[in-house]
Amino acid sequence: MNGGRQVATILKAHNIDCIFTLCGGHISPILVESKRVGIKIIDVRHEANAAFSADAYSRLSGKVGVAAVTAGPGVTNTLTAVKNAQLAQSPLLILGGATATMLRGRGSLQDIDQMELIEPHVKWAARPNRLKEVAPAIQKALKIAQEGVPGPVFVELAVDLLYDESIIREWYKAKTDIENPSLPERAIALYVKSHLHRVFSGTQIDLERITPPSIPTAAKSEVKEAIKMIQKAKQPVLILGSQALLAPNKSKELIAAIENLNIPIWLSGMGRGLLGKDHPLQMRHKRTLALKEADLVILCGVPCDFRLNYGSPLRKAKVISVNRSRKDLYQNRRPNLPILADPHTTLVAIAKDCAKTPNQAWLDKLQGRHNARHEEIVAMAKDKVSGINPLEFFLEMDKHLTDDSILIGDGGDFVASGSYILQPRAPYAWLDPGVFGTLGVGAGFALSAKVLKPDSDVWLVYGDGAAGFSIMEFDTCARHKLGIIAVIGNDAGWTQIARDQIVILDDAVGTELTAMDYHVVAQGCGGHGIKVEKMEDVPKALEEALEYSRKGIPVLINVIIGKTDFRKGSLSM
Repeated sequence: MNGGRQVATILKAHNIDCIFTLCGGHISPILVESKRVGIKIIDVRHEANAAFSADAYSRLSGKVGVAAVTAGPGVTNTLTAVKNAQLAQSPLLILGGATATMLRGRGSLQDIDQMELIEPHVKWAARPNRLKEVAPAIQKALKIAQEGVPGPVFVELAVDLLYDESIIREWYKAKTDIENPSLPERAIALYVKSHLHRVFSGTQIDLERITPPSIPTAAKSEVKEAIKMIQKAKQPVLILGSQALLAPNKSKELIAAIENLNIPIWLSGMGRGLLGKDHPLQMRHKRTLALKEADLVILCGVPCDFRLNYGSPLRKAKVISVNRSRKDLYQNRRPNLPILADPHTTLVAIAKDCAKTPNQAWLDKLQGRHNARHEEIVAMAKDKVSGINPLEFFLEMDKHLTDDSILIGDGGDFVASGSYILQPRAPYAWLDPGVFGTLGVGAGFALSAKVLKPDSDVWLVYGDGAAGFSIMEFDTCARHKLGIIAVIGNDAGWTQIARDQIVILDDAVGTELTAMDYHVVAQGCGGHGIKVEKMEDVPKALEEALEYSRKGIPVLINVIIGKTDFRKGSLSM
């Protein structure tokens, strides 16, 4: 069994049914053997998007996402996506091709020290040197990716470990089978023969070694203390983030726990959509003010980073923090009750014995603020601008979302505006980069979501700047009949940056773009393009997009938007 087949066998045993890749001679056996065992191969146009796709796969499926990339530039092209996954705590496996074991450091094609480059950005990295080490390395990598704080792992696979032994021996024989060899040449041939014997001896796969990753659980005493604090609180607030959403098949259990606690909640990251639309406990606006007034704040899989203003609004409240990461647990604000454990299982355990009658006055106060802010946004959507008002556009787009629609955010100003209005209807229906704020995740996330949820409408909300990172993946979507819908907010600029740069520095340098015909690019890639310049044409455009996408044709709507002051002063640093 060659190394490619070993990789495929292990992945199949872990129920991984898709690999995202960009082809290369170093990794061809992985792709061919995986296809033979029934694993779907999605080939993209840039390695970064293979890794982004694997990231989204892991978030939506609860399994490890896998990307296979070729040696050298193939691996380096994934680095931003790998770092994004590390900070977003997404479990994914990068399989990196490499030069032959005997040729390392000798100037072969695309040979660099990949381990030194990637190790700082992954949980674990391995470089098997013998064929019998390949399967154990893949098994260990998949386990490590998911346990503790989830994250990316990397396995480097030398080309001579992946192809059939007979082929590798023929390659080396061609190099060493010399007529009338000299003494040094005979010595080299003997060394090569010995090396090959070592590389290929003793191969065997032990599937019984597959063990599930360990999940850190809270102590009973910590659960009891949390219950006491919650029962005493008059104005509690629950903030729930992505780390609580690592088990897609258990979302109903998490929802029941939240409803049993009866605490007003703000959802962030992958948490958005968990409670559907307009749930009475869910708030979306005025979070900072609520945190300042709360007497208890429960941080469930959420650190006190810039998104919570480094913990400054929590100074008066007691804090319960539940997190798999010790660093995140204590970041910027030491909690009164730190619980180093899985947020999902801990919240379920707390809610089991902590049914709480809600403080209706507190709920009404928060809901009143929430509704008032929403009405302000609706009013601002009526403001006349040079193009389509983005707020008005999103109000209309929200009407076209179905209960299983999936939303992907990739951009700055346009996407952030949409996040105030668009309401995902179901759990695991919203994906954004996460804490790293990486532009370019969009196409990879969207095509992966469509692979996993082929019957769902997948909406990719693009800034016109962000679209430049991955718009060529429309070719990938067209080839694989992945009918995503991309919506580009086209105001010909990097508006998120321009807002404050122009005010503070009185110069727009580097922030201006052209009003490109992005819809024509999509058409050139085999998709369907729509350009919209007037608000009255938006409903028809959205219906047209849905019609084509449901036939497996990717669609891009080029929305010519005007500039508003809605997010003035919102630059985050």
